[in-house]
Amino acid sequence: MDWNYWVRQIHRWLSIIFTLTVIANFVAMALGQPPAWVVYSPLLPLFLLLFSGLYMFVLPYVAKGRGAQRASG
Repeated sequence: MDWNYWVRQIHRWLSIIFTLTVIANFVAMALGQPPAWVVYSPLLPLFLLLFSGLYMFVLPYVAKGRGAQRASG
């Protein structure tokens, strides 16, 4: 199982979910005073995007470090 592949797929789907929740938030605000769960609904996908994005950001640096260790070891 390729862990990096699944993290990228999850990140892509989370971005779609996040976008839909933000759009729903704007629609709900345009229609009146939305309930709190609608206002805060984008936060869960946003935090999950943060963690998956940070993981993907760090990957090249970890791979570079592992390559240097293998070459010197």
